[in-house]
Amino acid sequence: MHIVHTIAELRAHLAGFERPAFVPTMGNLHDGHIALVKQAKPLGDVTVSSIFVNRLQFAPNEDFDSYPRTLDADAQRLEEAGCNVLFAPREKELYPEPQTYKVHPATDLSDILEGHFRPGFFIGVSTVVLKLFSCVFAGMPGGVAAFGKKDYQQVLVVRRMIAQFALPIEVLAGETQRASDGLALSSRNSYLSQAEREEAAQLSIALRALSQAARASDSPDLPALEAQAMQALARRGWKPDYLTVRRRTDLLAPQAPMAQEPLVVLGAAKLGNTRLIDNLEF
Repeated sequence: MHIVHTIAELRAHLAGFERPAFVPTMGNLHDGHIALVKQAKPLGDVTVSSIFVNRLQFAPNEDFDSYPRTLDADAQRLEEAGCNVLFAPREKELYPEPQTYKVHPATDLSDILEGHFRPGFFIGVSTVVLKLFSCVFAGMPGGVAAFGKKDYQQVLVVRRMIAQFALPIEVLAGETQRASDGLALSSRNSYLSQAEREEAAQLSIALRALSQAARASDSPDLPALEAQAMQALARRGWKPDYLTVRRRTDLLAPQAPMAQEPLVVLGAAKLGNTRLIDNLEF
């Protein structure tokens, strides 16, 4: 596996290829990332992953400085998974000057849920993803970019951005990988204490219960069910931002009757100092 740190090196290594399979990450890799690499690899003629902790998507009070950086271990895991090129740019390489040109996603999708509780988050995500796309896919007739469904809203934002900018990139949305107790794998799980780790699976349990309650009727009282789910988590010591049932297509609230509509239940809640997100399609 080639490890490169500059855009010029990356493009030199990709010369001669026509269809990259690209897996962007912020590092501190877990089995979910590795599953994405393995799923993406057969879809391209070269497999590329990036590791870059993107300052633009962190609010001032968030964990940019403390976000785990484990490049050596990550590189070993990527190589074992069959990745061909690792792009690990330094901040000055990707942002050689203040990034004053930014991508502002449509507010109907980017200002709700995660975008509401993390203002500006999807501006940072969209900007860095588009910039990484320009590094990997420049001059290519097409390619594949892989993202995990755990970041459900992010996948929709990226899909819409690709469509509106007419980029020749297909999106592979990989299923969420979980621990044996149901906890969605996340780089931030490493922040959890032992007691918090034992409790953390309750988020997926709460989402599953909410989806079952929503399915029990074609016209359920969703606001009441969502409030009950949040209260149940809060009684266990969590600080929930949202547990909600939404349409898969646009993450808006579904209209009754719901029987034929593809839905997803999404949740975000803080356990101690760690904010966890998860979702389940149904």
